[in-house]
Amino acid sequence: MTAPLTDGFGRDFHYLRLSVEDACNFRCLYCLPDGYKKEHSEPPLSVAEIGRLVTAFAELGFWKIRLTGGEPTVRQDILEIARAVAATPGVRQVSLSTNGYRLAELAEGLKAAGLWGVNVSVDSLQPARFHELTGHDKLGLVWEGIHRALALGLHTKINAVLLKDLNEGEFSDFLRLTKELPLSVRFIELMRTGDNEELFARRHLSAAGLLAALDGEGWSERARREGDGPARVFEKAGHQGSAGLIAPYAKDFCTTCNRLRITSRGGLRLCLFAESDVPLRFLLQHDGQKAELQALVRQSLGKKEVSHYLPDGVIGGTKHLAMMGG
Repeated sequence: MTAPLTDGFGRDFHYLRLSVEDACNFRCLYCLPDGYKKEHSEPPLSVAEIGRLVTAFAELGFWKIRLTGGEPTVRQDILEIARAVAATPGVRQVSLSTNGYRLAELAEGLKAAGLWGVNVSVDSLQPARFHELTGHDKLGLVWEGIHRALALGLHTKINAVLLKDLNEGEFSDFLRLTKELPLSVRFIELMRTGDNEELFARRHLSAAGLLAALDGEGWSERARREGDGPARVFEKAGHQGSAGLIAPYAKDFCTTCNRLRITSRGGLRLCLFAESDVPLRFLLQHDGQKAELQALVRQSLGKKEVSHYLPDGVIGGTKHLAMMGG
C-alpha cells in the first residue's frame, strides 16, 4: 500500500464518493424538478472500470466508499457493482445513497454483496408533501425499504433537505423517529446550484435555527469518530438513533473534509463545487495503468482549495446535485 493521501492543508483523505449513474427517476424540487435529461453519449463506468478505480484508491488509503448517483439503483448491475467494491482489498465500508424506490427489493442482495449501510432521501414524512417534493407518491414503498434495511442490520440513515415553509414543521417528527428506531436522521442545509437560484432564494433555511433547537431539547453533540465527515452528530438519552446536521454555509465546514468524488463517467472532482473535473477514465482501461492513475490523483490533490466558497455565492460547475450525488 502506498502512503495515504494528505492535502496541503493537513487533511487526510480516505472517503470516496463514487457516482455510478447520473440518471434519476425522481423529480425532487431542489435537484431535478423537470426530470432527468440525458447529457452524455458515453455510458457510465463499467463494473470492470469501477473495480480498477476502487483498487487504485484503496491502495491510496481509501477504505470508505459510498455509491451515489443520480440514483444508483437505476443501474440493473448495482448488486454486481456493490459486490466488486466490497471485495476490494483495503475497503472496509461500502454504503449506498438512494431515493429508496428499489430498496425493499434490493436490500437483501445488497447486504449479501457486502454493503455496510444505506442513506435514504426522505424530505417529508407526510405522503402528500413527499409527493409534492419528489414527483412520486412512493413514501410507503420507501419506508418499506427502510424497515427492510434495518431488519437486515444495515446501518441506516435518513437524509432530509431543509426547506423553508415546506418541511421545517416536521423536525420534531423526524427526531421522534430516532427514539423509536435505530437510525440516524440527518438534516442537510439546501445548497445553491446552477439550476436552483430562484428556489434557493425562497427555500433556503439556515441550519443555525435547528442547531439551537437541538441544544434546547437536550441533544448533545457526539465526539467525532473515525471516518466521520463534516456532519455534526447529536445524541439524546432514551433515543436509539441519532440526529445529524450538515451545514455547508457554517464557518469552518470544510476543515474536516476527508472525501474525494468520482463522476459517473470517471471524472475526479476535488470538491462538490469545483469548477471542473480531472478525467481519469482513460487510465481505467487495463490493470497496468494503476500507478499512473494514482500519480495523477496525488498530483491533482495539490490543487484542492482550502474550502468551497458557497457563502460567497461561488457554486463552481455544479449545475445540479444529480451530477455528483451531493
